[in-house]
Amino acid sequence: MIKAGIIGGAGYTGGEMLRILINHPNVEIAFVNSSSNAGNLISDVHTDLFGDTDLRFTDQISQNIDVLFLCVGHGDAKKFLEANPINEHIKIIDLSQDFRLNRNSSIENRQFIYGLPELNKKQIQTAKNIANPGCFATCIQLGLLPLAAKGLLQNEVHINATTGSTGAGQSLAATSHFSWRNNNLSIYKAFEHQHLNEIGESLNWLQDHALATPSPSGRVGVGLNFIPQRGDFTRGILAAMYTESDLTLEEAQSIYEEYYSEHPFTHVSRKNIDLKQVVNTNKCLVHLEKHGDKLFIISIIDNLLKGASGQAVQNMNLMFGLEETAGLRLKAANF
Repeated sequence: MIKAGIIGGAGYTGGEMLRILINHPNVEIAFVNSSSNAGNLISDVHTDLFGDTDLRFTDQISQNIDVLFLCVGHGDAKKFLEANPINEHIKIIDLSQDFRLNRNSSIENRQFIYGLPELNKKQIQTAKNIANPGCFATCIQLGLLPLAAKGLLQNEVHINATTGSTGAGQSLAATSHFSWRNNNLSIYKAFEHQHLNEIGESLNWLQDHALATPSPSGRVGVGLNFIPQRGDFTRGILAAMYTESDLTLEEAQSIYEEYYSEHPFTHVSRKNIDLKQVVNTNKCLVHLEKHGDKLFIISIIDNLLKGASGQAVQNMNLMFGLEETAGLRLKAANF
């Protein structure tokens, strides 16, 4: 059994991590750290877990574990590791954005690998530390990776993506309050969302590799025009993207189906797709259409699972040589 510790277990991603690991056939939860809830039953905070676990939150950190999940806010993972030395034998999976970019991917003697299995599966299998991708970044990249792998992102990509309220985290804010969010829709961080950086790094690296032409210093690379939206639903992301392409629809579908043929959670659907197909699962569904010279791509995920905790467990499975789908055969909330 893999012994796992969780830092930041009271939030949305920590709660999803608990829901998965409690039922994972190869994992024993050693501790769940939450400084604000130390001593409280986990089921008093995550009330849906009443009857599933008698574990309590703790403010202590045990080194007698195999893997540590950092389910903390952006900036807090780096601070935690600086303040709390973790034994080198312990693998770390960080769900914040602190180590995702190449320029920030190391701290002391730890090097973090970008944890998108559909991009870096081989590296993840031998990695000691993982930087879990962002939720928007996961959804958008999974819609574009097959094109980049063939060097086919030659024109600007236009992206409109809508996320549920859990994407804002559990802390109350004006834009996550029910009376504001309900029956409402808004745009935020147009063209400037922080996930653009990791998306750009992945797509540019993959496309350069396909074309065997490393990017010169200062190259702009793949053009991404990203408009994020806040939706009035709880969970899920739908990204709608288009770019000019000479591919026929059949050619594009063949490229996507071949690329994802060995990836158990990402599927290409020849029928239109909707969020209820993926909510409460670790799946990503992709649908393609051709409109004139435009290739239209829809990509959908659950932001808390494939976009966060589910993908983190998927990475853990790969790191420890388990079946990639272990503990992640989850039922969609279809109605």
